[in-house]
Amino acid sequence: MDKLDYKKAHKDLYLPKKMPSIINVPKINFAVIEGQGDPNGEAFALATTALYNFSYAVKMSYKGDNIPKGYYDYTVFPLEGEWDLVDKNIPSTVKSNYKYKLMIRQPDFLTEDLFQRFLTEIKKKKFNIYFDKLSFKTIEEGLCCQMLHVGSYDKEPVSFDLMEKFCEDNGYKRVSKIHREIYLSDPRKTEVAKLKTVLRFNIEKIED
Repeated sequence: MDKLDYKKAHKDLYLPKKMPSIINVPKINFAVIEGQGDPNGEAFALATTALYNFSYAVKMSYKGDNIPKGYYDYTVFPLEGEWDLVDKNIPSTVKSNYKYKLMIRQPDFLTEDLFQRFLTEIKKKKFNIYFDKLSFKTIEEGLCCQMLHVGSYDKEPVSFDLMEKFCEDNGYKRVSKIHREIYLSDPRKTEVAKLKTVLRFNIEKIED
C-alpha cells in the first residue's frame, strides 16, 4: 500500500514559497479543539497532545479488527492553529489574550460516525480532559494569502507585513486579523532559526 505524503500530494497547501502568494483553500476535514490563553501554558500542551493522540489512533486503525471503510495509509498531517484575540484592545504581544482553534487535518475516509467511534476508543485507553473538547469540523478557508515563514514565531509580524503589502500591490485586502499557522517543524527538535511555519489569512478582491 502506497503511503499518501501530504507534502507531495498537497504542495500548494503545505510547501509554499518564502514569498507571498494567493491560494484558494478547499473544504477540509479537521479534528479541532478551541481554547484561549498563552500557548506556552499547560492547557495548550494538553490540547495539542489530545489532537495528536486522536490523529494517530485514526492512522493506526488498520491494525485493528474493524478497519475503516476506504482506509489508506498516509502521513499524519501537521498541527495547525487559527489565531485571534480575546480582547481586541489588548496588544497582540500579550499571549494570555490569545484565542485559538487548534486542529489536525484528517484523512478523507474519516466520517462523523468514525470520529465518534475513535474518540470513544481512545478515551478508554488514555486520559486527557481535552478529549471532551475535540470536535470534527469541515472548514473551507477559501481565498487566502500565504507564505512560508522561516525562523522564530515572534518574528512572524515581519512576514505578515510582507503578505499585506503583497495583497495591496495586487488588488486584494486582508479580511480580518484572524490568521492560520501550520507548523511544519517540531519546536522541541528544531533550532529556532530553522522553524518552518506556513502563515495564511483570508483576503478578498478589491472592487474597481
